[in-house]
Amino acid sequence: MTTVDRNREVRVDAAQARQVAEEARESRWDRPSFGKELFLGRLRLDLIDPMPDGQSSPQGEAFLERLREFCETEVDGRQIERDARIPDAVINGLKDIGAFGIKIPAEYGGLGLPAVYYHRALMLVATANPSIGALLSAHQSIGVPQPVKMFGTAEQKRQFLPRCVREITAFLLTEPDVGSDPARLATSAVPSADGRSYTLNGVKLWTTNGVLADLLVVVARVPRSERHRGGVTAFVVEGDADGITVENRNSFLGLRGIENGVTRLHDVVVPAENRIGREGEGLKIALTTLNTGRLSLPAMCAAAAKWCLLIAREWSAQRVQWGRPIGEHEAISDKVSFIAATAFALEAVLELSGRLADADRHDIRIEAALAKLYASEMSWLVADELVQIRGGRGYETADSLAARGERGVPAEQLLRDLRINRIFEGSSEIMKLLIAREAVDAHLSVAGDIIDPKADLSRKARAAARAGGFYARWLPTLVAGKGQLPGGFGEYGPLAEHLRFVERASRRIARQTFYGMSRWQGRLEHRQLFLGRIVDIGAELYAMSASCVHARSAGQDPSAVELADAFCRQARRRVETLFRQLWHNTDAADRGLAQRVLDGRYSWLEEGILDASSDGPWIAESTPGPSQHDNVRRTVPRT
Repeated sequence: MTTVDRNREVRVDAAQARQVAEEARESRWDRPSFGKELFLGRLRLDLIDPMPDGQSSPQGEAFLERLREFCETEVDGRQIERDARIPDAVINGLKDIGAFGIKIPAEYGGLGLPAVYYHRALMLVATANPSIGALLSAHQSIGVPQPVKMFGTAEQKRQFLPRCVREITAFLLTEPDVGSDPARLATSAVPSADGRSYTLNGVKLWTTNGVLADLLVVVARVPRSERHRGGVTAFVVEGDADGITVENRNSFLGLRGIENGVTRLHDVVVPAENRIGREGEGLKIALTTLNTGRLSLPAMCAAAAKWCLLIAREWSAQRVQWGRPIGEHEAISDKVSFIAATAFALEAVLELSGRLADADRHDIRIEAALAKLYASEMSWLVADELVQIRGGRGYETADSLAARGERGVPAEQLLRDLRINRIFEGSSEIMKLLIAREAVDAHLSVAGDIIDPKADLSRKARAAARAGGFYARWLPTLVAGKGQLPGGFGEYGPLAEHLRFVERASRRIARQTFYGMSRWQGRLEHRQLFLGRIVDIGAELYAMSASCVHARSAGQDPSAVELADAFCRQARRRVETLFRQLWHNTDAADRGLAQRVLDGRYSWLEEGILDASSDGPWIAESTPGPSQHDNVRRTVPRT
């Protein structure tokens, strides 16, 4: 049962949280998901090969040239790092060349470019300074343009999209005590008696771009009443509206130029016509927006991996130890090989996912989530290996290197900047649960009532009949397939053996999921480590498939095939390890140990140290009410 305590914290149980997420799911596509088919044991290469046509655009190419020139001549990434601020001149310059309207349709004043060009633009700016990538992606991927474009009325599009070409926007969802469980959202939006407006009250945390945004998307809860269906709802709100206070500009390990803050809304009146969609559709709007928005992170991760390859190649050939360039020593060549192969794979995953998004015919929830998960995890490993290859110079700042006369390589900065991607827009752990839920959806849809303790005997009987029919058809398909034929996928030449492996592994992952479902039934959702390994295997298989298709789309260029082959060989080792760990692990022992830690059994182990933390609550107080802080909102003078 949902309850609200005197601090107005919304409390929901697990079933209610799942129901909210389920109601937010989208099902409008006319082609199935490649990723979902992969988890069901079906390698549907026909869904991705040939890749959906890339939309070549002279306007897009011209924009990328302007953007490259601007970044090379007007952006000082090290200054942004030192000042922890993107200069006003840079922000206005980006506006002038159209960088804030890349995806906004031309009829509203934007460039109207497809996702592939948007991703390439993010790759450019992120290598100039990642905080610029965060500025542009928070604005266009999850800020006002995307939800209004997808769910707004014709009037809302005419009113807001032209402004978004030159104004900055932000997305306000997270709250101090609400992260990946939006069913507990506490910010309220109370409708007026005449229905013409809503009054918003609440506190939003980690509002990327929120410190300087002109327009906001605010997600709040409308109370249910006789005339209002209520529920989580999205609104477009003016950034300088009465009652909005930016109480703090947050500072982070990396992305020092990011304008991320804490925003309090106190009696903020929003016209009813600023509501996006119907009441109760806010979570669906938020999650659908995030599905596409997640592809911005793989773009910046792929760019980071490509830069790491550049530095690793040049440094490993230049630096000599024991009479040879360090790149010729196995301990280093292994790392260089990993960086090169992974950079190729991340670009392949990005290119494929972007083209699927542009086609707008495919259900890409799983692909977008896999791309975000895989790119954020692998790019972090790539950057870590680059720091190791650089040795002490990898740990030294670029300014310090330059001050003593060496090339200022910001490897340590990249490592700090990339770390957030494993948390941004859904942490890796949440991504795995989200993907796992989609991966087992077929099982839950046919067998849900069997494992539902609330289902009566008649519902269980009907579910058993449905499940029997489904599994009678499905299980035999997992026994044998094209991956067992010596000549299978021969059209891929030397990459065929890897696709045969993917096909076999796809059927194997489907069987393991079925075994897990059979063993734990409804308790499977609590076996998060098991499900996480299933997802990790699927991510590797998706990256292998994308790499082979990407290499083939390059006309079987020998160098592309070599990189795809190297990546697949490395990925296969990781996949085999993950399969072994599904059933041979220390999960049960680790759960027990963790519980004893939480119970304080080992608190003696913490003796003999000092705690450098400052005093204060673990989670800041966020009771609605007037702000007690100065407004630190930043205004960028318009040109």
